[in-house]
Amino acid sequence: MTGFWLQHQTGLIGFLLVLLMIALSNLRALRRLGGWPLPPQFPRLSVLVPARNEEENIGPCVRSMLAQTYPDFEVLVLDDNSSDGTGQVLASLAAQDHRLRILKGKLLPSDWLGKHWACHQLAQAADGELLLFTDADTRHHPDTLRDGVAALLAEEAHLLSAFPKQEVGSWAERLIVPVLPWAIFCFLPLALAHRLRRPALSAAVGYFMLFRRQAYEQIGGHAAVRRHAVDDLALGRRIVAQGLSWRLVDGGARIRCRMYHSFREVYAGLTKNLFAVFEYKVLVFAFIWLWLGMVFLEPLIVLALGLTVGPVAELSLPLAAIAIAVSLVLWGITLWRFGFPLYLVFLYPLTILLAVVIAISSMILTLAGRTTWKGRTLARQKIQWW
Repeated sequence: MTGFWLQHQTGLIGFLLVLLMIALSNLRALRRLGGWPLPPQFPRLSVLVPARNEEENIGPCVRSMLAQTYPDFEVLVLDDNSSDGTGQVLASLAAQDHRLRILKGKLLPSDWLGKHWACHQLAQAADGELLLFTDADTRHHPDTLRDGVAALLAEEAHLLSAFPKQEVGSWAERLIVPVLPWAIFCFLPLALAHRLRRPALSAAVGYFMLFRRQAYEQIGGHAAVRRHAVDDLALGRRIVAQGLSWRLVDGGARIRCRMYHSFREVYAGLTKNLFAVFEYKVLVFAFIWLWLGMVFLEPLIVLALGLTVGPVAELSLPLAAIAIAVSLVLWGITLWRFGFPLYLVFLYPLTILLAVVIAISSMILTLAGRTTWKGRTLARQKIQWW
């Protein structure tokens, strides 16, 4: 075996072991919503829900919010020019509960993305000291608001975000959706990130973004990220850049959602977001995804070659087997922690392969100005090479 290939395979294992240590540390650092003591008083809270063509989702979402045990809150929903029955469902719900206010979305300005414009209008209309942005496809336990505010106040945070329990139905969802929590859980050491306060070491999940209103306004709100495709990540980074504090928690026992229902929806959602997560930096983005493909797929190729055509002189089958074993443990921890089916651990190579293909597509479509969402073509973004 040559020195280069020995070092190369050893390097892959070293990288995987670092990811494993991060994941193990996050098992402790990622606290579950509901684990903080309740405060003596609860501030006024506004729940803000943008809705565009959400006829099937908006009813269950709003009803779950109106059933909250929180003592002082309002629910605002903005109907973003829906062409289905969203408006009728909302009108029926508003007639039954005065805590629900319905806003009609204004014409989308040319320099705004649709959801960001909707959230901006919602924030302007809200009267709460706390602002919770959530999506129409979420469902909430009755104690979600109570426990979320308890965590925000106890941690003295300006932004609290939470992972929901991701429900997956189709095979496309089962194979690809776990990549999203995996990417944060295995690459971001939360205990360190919460203390260092560096924008690059921050994360947020748009399904649950609980702000202190003063902090939201201090960072410029959605107006400051009006063209960024991933508003949750961009807002979280602005919180850190302003010297404010944030916390990411596990809300799986309180919040659930089903992000997508088919490969078409998975593909559209991730091609919109993946390149944007890396701030449209072409070479950085390409390197990271090619590296991930190498780390998780190369050991399998080496092992397959060794078992079919015989040992390759310059490659070590034991090192490849070790890399595969660490990968299985890494994916197993993630799937178990976030409640995905554990049998998916044996399909992680397919998950990585699909993720790499979608990531490349995300970059190509963005560069071509062809990314779309909710029937709208997203504006071209400023591209950086590095």
